[in-house]
Amino acid sequence: MIRITPFNALAPGEILTRDNRAEPSVSAAVDAILAEVRQNGDAALLQYARQFDHAVLESLAVSEEEIEAAFAACQPEFIETLRQAAANIRAFHAQQLHRDLLFTPRPGVVLGQRYTPLGRVGVYVPGGTASYPSTVLMDVIPAKLAGVGEIVMATPPGQNGGVAPAILAAARIAGVGRIFKMGGAQAVAALAFGTQSVPRVDKIVGPGNIYVAEAKRKVYGMVDIDMIAGPSEILVLADGGANPAWVAADLLSQAEHDKLASAVLVTDSPALARAVDAELERQLPLLPRAEIARASLLQNGRIVVTDSFEKAVEAANLIAPEHLELCVEDPFRLLGLVRNAGSIFMGRYAPEALGDYFAGPNHTLPTSGTARFSSPLSVDDFVKKSSFTYYTAAALAAEAAQVAGFARQEGLEAHARSVEVRMQSSAGEVQA
Repeated sequence: MIRITPFNALAPGEILTRDNRAEPSVSAAVDAILAEVRQNGDAALLQYARQFDHAVLESLAVSEEEIEAAFAACQPEFIETLRQAAANIRAFHAQQLHRDLLFTPRPGVVLGQRYTPLGRVGVYVPGGTASYPSTVLMDVIPAKLAGVGEIVMATPPGQNGGVAPAILAAARIAGVGRIFKMGGAQAVAALAFGTQSVPRVDKIVGPGNIYVAEAKRKVYGMVDIDMIAGPSEILVLADGGANPAWVAADLLSQAEHDKLASAVLVTDSPALARAVDAELERQLPLLPRAEIARASLLQNGRIVVTDSFEKAVEAANLIAPEHLELCVEDPFRLLGLVRNAGSIFMGRYAPEALGDYFAGPNHTLPTSGTARFSSPLSVDDFVKKSSFTYYTAAALAAEAAQVAGFARQEGLEAHARSVEVRMQSSAGEVQA
């Protein structure tokens, strides 16, 4: 059912199709929503909740009573799982914290860099056909560790005007400040511009549909964003010793996300390629989301067969996947060869689902080949860096002529004089 193609028969752009640009109609619709929310604030948000979510809301804000009720509605076992997942995520991201730096490279000169947390961050959590409490944990916990002053969460309401209990429980465990019932491009607009109820934030993080992604693209510059997320991707790099049933299950774990998701196997074993294809057909009917997964595999799935494992690694680096599984006996031998991947899962017993929920590394990852130049969400996304410079009078005097000369080389006389004026006599005479 899935295409099996020799690697040497593919042009570089043929392995995956990744044109994630929004259609003109989507862009126009987002423009209209942004303008409406900017002008009419809460009234626009309440109207869009009726129009898109079929929910009649009395208030956009989630109350403390709703959070308590949601927490009570969740199974105790799931609450404990959320707590343990949060602890794992917190432990991993705590290793990313930076210390301010300070050093004296020359006598009288003090240089440094300091880290300042963002003041307020907006976290978008998708709703609709599925709820993702894992997104809450992954996006909120690094922000809390970074020291962000306030975290505001947006998630679409259901038709009953409520929010999925699992999302609210995760928000309580992660430490979200305020939660608002709003979704889509209108939620991005509210976070970017602010309304009567929703505070304006400094940065918006979190995945969403094409309208959310397009809205984030359009408000970037007024606020920061984490990334423009495309459809989910997995690449399994497997040798002939891999279990075809395990490989097929891992490919389906991403295919069930979305018809636009991509699942790719790269292997140097034609026998494994055929066996995985057969396993996909066997396992697909067992899935509740079989129709979505089948469409994903038919449209975007592929098995690439290479004539050596070195070529298989080359193919993986060309694709630069969101998730990369090294389903081989000795994954650490290959790790240094991997240049482009969002998150790497090592060996036969590390399915990608570990990263989605529990292991600790972040699951908000670069998609659409952007792993060539970007990174997973981390504590770094929630801090700013400022450098600082201190000179004594003697240190400035030692370097003044060079700085002034450099400024005049660029034709900036006032720059040069701003240094030289400090070198004048105590009488304060300034060069004509």
